[in-house]
This record gives sequence, C-alpha cells and structure tokens, in this order.
Amino acid sequence: MALAAAQAAPAKPEALPADPREARHERCIALAAQDATAARSEAGRWQLAGGGYFAQQCLGLAYATEHNWAAAASAFEQAARAAELAHDVRSANYWSQAGNAYLAAGDAVHARAALDAALASGDLTGFARGEAQLDRARALVAAGQMPAARIDLDAALATAPADPLAWLLSATLARRMNDLPRAQKDITQALARAADDANVQLEAGNIAAAAGDEAAARKAWSEAARQAPPGSPIQATVTKALSQFSTR
Repeated sequence: MALAAAQAAPAKPEALPADPREARHERCIALAAQDATAARSEAGRWQLAGGGYFAQQCLGLAYATEHNWAAAASAFEQAARAAELAHDVRSANYWSQAGNAYLAAGDAVHARAALDAALASGDLTGFARGEAQLDRARALVAAGQMPAARIDLDAALATAPADPLAWLLSATLARRMNDLPRAQKDITQALARAADDANVQLEAGNIAAAAGDEAAARKAWSEAARQAPPGSPIQATVTKALSQFSTR
C-alpha cells in the first residue's frame, strides 16, 4: 500500500442539497480521473454555461490529476469561495481540497488558511474532518508549530483511525519532539496498517535508531530499501542511514 502525498479526490459531506448540476458534475469528475486535458476543456465549457463551483471544482480535480498542484489549489479555492457565497455546505470540502493541494504545492501558509476555513465551517464530519485535521497538522509542522500540530494529529487519529498516514505522521512528530514511547506506539499502529509502505518502514528504522536498537533499525531500513522504487529518494535516505552503522 502506498501512502499518497496528496489526496485530492472529493469527500462527500453529509446531507448535501439536491442540485440539477450534480449529474454533470459526476461525469466531469470521472473524466478528470481518466483524461485531465478533456476534463479541463469540459470544465471550461461548463463554467461558461453556468456550472459555477461545480465546474470549478472539476477543473481543480483535472489539475490534480496532472499534479499541477498550484493550479489545482487555486481552482479549489475559487470553488470554495463561490460555494460559500451560495451558502452551500460543499464549500467545506472544497476548502479542504484547496488546503491539500496547497500542501502538495509546498505552500504551507495558504494551506493552513484553507484548512482553517474548512474546519471552522463545522460542515466536515467523520473521515473527511479527520483528513482535514491531518493536513492542517502537516501545515503546522512546516511552520514549526509542533505543539499545535500534535493537537490536530490527535484529533485526526480520533476521527480517522484507519488512515495509516495519520499514524505515520504522529509517530514522526513524536520522534521529533523526543517522545520515543509515543513514537514507538504510533509507528506500531502504522505498521499494522501499511507495513508494505517504504515510508512507514523508513520511519520505523528512524525510531528504532533513536532508541538505540541497531538491529531493528537495520531491519526496517533494509525493508524500506527493498520496497522503494530503484533510484527513489528513499533509497538514498536509507543508504545514508545505514552508513552510520558501517564504521562501528
């Protein structure tokens, strides 16, 4: 299982009002996943025909498929603002998507603002709320606000406990805050859900090394190297990590 760096697929808030544009919206979403260029063209035509924030969100999804995260974030944010003006609860989901895309674009400041808006709305519940809390924690870590990030990560673990990325990031944050017991506890949860992910094995090795367990660190890092694609950044990170033991 690979943990995605960014997840721009739309969550569906509960109790959405009916809208005659929804059927075309569903078709546009499906097209965005298959043919981003065609979806961008469809979204543009639809905007001219009055598609509003439905068309704008589809445009964001098309950009996300192309990994054009800055453009995706801008499209999602425009959709969110338009939905807010219409008093449509979908705005919370669009803000969440904007925050996720801003994170993927490396813009933690705008990500934090978008995620603040998503969470402040009160319209995100369950897994969707947990994912927004997780993303805001990532933005807070990027800003060096570790205690605040811990609050959001704990909330994310309570609302989205099945997400291995939440446990992985929680373990990493705990290690960085020198809380090794918490780091060990949370990486165990991440391994239980995604032991076949190189990022999880890499962090398991980092935590074992921090605890002075060379054998466990070597085992986890070697597994991370086996799972990672050849030539990937993880391969280089693991090689460097293992080298600390070569002079002993």
